[in-house]
Formats: sequence, structure tokens, C-alpha cells
Amino acid sequence: MFSLVIPVYNEEKLIDELLRRTIASVESFTADYELLLVDDGSTDNSLSLLVRWQAANKRIKVLSLSKNFGHQAAYTAGLEHARGDIIAMMDGDLQDPPELLAKMYEKLCSDDVEIVSARRTGRKGDSNRNLFSSMFHFIFRSIGDIKNMENAGNYSMMKREALNALLAMKEKVRYLPGLRTFIGFRQDYVEFVRDDRLGGKPKMNFSRLFILASDAIFSFSRFPIRLCLVLGTIGTLVFFAAGIYVLIAKICGFAISGWPSILLSIYFLGSIQLVFLGILGEYVYRNYKESQNRPVYFIRRIYGDSTDK
Repeated sequence: MFSLVIPVYNEEKLIDELLRRTIASVESFTADYELLLVDDGSTDNSLSLLVRWQAANKRIKVLSLSKNFGHQAAYTAGLEHARGDIIAMMDGDLQDPPELLAKMYEKLCSDDVEIVSARRTGRKGDSNRNLFSSMFHFIFRSIGDIKNMENAGNYSMMKREALNALLAMKEKVRYLPGLRTFIGFRQDYVEFVRDDRLGGKPKMNFSRLFILASDAIFSFSRFPIRLCLVLGTIGTLVFFAAGIYVLIAKICGFAISGWPSILLSIYFLGSIQLVFLGILGEYVYRNYKESQNRPVYFIRRIYGDSTDK
């Protein structure tokens, strides 16, 4: 069986087109499939539209979460309920073209690989988002501890053994593209140009994208904490040298009068300490989230399950 997981959040304008194109694409390469639509606490008519589609097509299952838990949590809910031997992840805003699924399926079945990711070679639409996305992938490629995931987002397909490995990692702060790369297995890519939205506003605004980028960097890079060590060492050496200079100047009688240099030094050191505390706080917060051991999501109701609970 083939399973496709699609998270949905306030996409009432796109759902009909999304499902028409997705079902046509999936049925072009397999008749044995299930679509898992995860409603991530939508406040519009998205859930009612999904339920209507589910009533007309029993291969659709709708997972209604109890509130908006976020993109990565919604994906996790769908992946944990997927029953297929081959499982795909695709965003619900039609920026990931469903027509690419057939090519990914063919590569996964014909080549000796367990994971196929969709790699973006370009992006239509907002140039600012394109710029920030390129900056993130450049930074992550430079400082991240995992490689070979540049311009690859959630859109992917994998075999059951790879999904089992992915689900075995239970951390609460999740960045699925990074986890997917971390588990290893034989991986390959198909390239595509990401479409612009057909309608509605992007649900991943800049603040959410920044949080997601922070989760990726702090989860898969030691660079922030090493930066604290490097800057702290440099600062210690610089001000040690400055102290020696001030002492020599005092002895030799050409010391600079006044307090500006002292105040600047205090403000500089204070700012550096605040930055360090912020970085350390990010790691402490993530450890705190893990120690709470709260579930990543709660399901309010499942439509299309055998018991329709």
C-alpha cells in the first residue's frame, strides 16, 4: 500500500483543487493507496471540506487534531498512522506539485534507494522568501552536522524501514528534513521548481520560519555553543592585552584620561554575555521540552477509520 500524508491548516480555498490533483496523480501509478489528511486545528471550513471528501472516497482518512500543534507535529501524526509500505509527505498548499509523486515513486521502486526527497532548484513567488530560504540553506550547509539536505524540505517519499527509523526518534522539538537525513539509508533526489500559492496567505510566516530554522540549527549543529567558546576566548585575549597596554601606559605616563573606553568595554562585555545567555537558554529550553515528555499532538477525532472514532 502507498500512504500519502498531507497536513492542512486553514486551506479551505485550496482543498478541492489539492485533492483533485493529488488523487489523479496517485491513481496514475497505484490503485492501492490511502490519503491521510491531518487537520491541524483549522479555524475555517477546512475540516468540513475534508470530511466531505472522505465521505465520497473511502481511501481518504482525516485526522482532526485537538488544536494547532504546528507543521512538524501534524506530519508526525500522519506518519504514525500511515499503514503503507511506501509513505510520502507533501505540503497541503499546492506549492509541492502532486504530479511529482509519480516520478518519486518510480525512482523509489526502480532504484536501489529507501528515501527519495524533492530538491528545489527554484521557487516561484515571493522573492523575499526565496532570499531567506537560500540564506538558511547556505548557513545550515556551512555549520550543520548533517549534509546533503540543501533545498530539500518536507516533500519526500520513503520505504517502511526508513519510516520506522524516523519514527524511532522521539524528540519533541522536531525538524523532519534533518531527521530524515540523519537516519541514513540510501537516499536520492528528484528536482523541481516550487510553485507559488494558488490562493490564500502562507501559513508559515517569517516568525514561524525563523523558529523552524532555529530548531534546525540548534538540533543539528554545535556551532552556536562553539561560537560562544570562540568569542569568549577572543574577548578574553583582547581585553587581557588591553589591560597590559593600560598598565604600561599608566607606568609610562601617557594613559588616556576619561571614562569612555571603560564604559564601552563594560557595554561590550555585557552585550556578549547576554548573547551567550540567549544561546545557552535555547539549549536549556530544548532540554526542558524533552524532559517534560509531553505528547507531540492530540487527536480529537479520526474520520475514515474502521471505527470512525
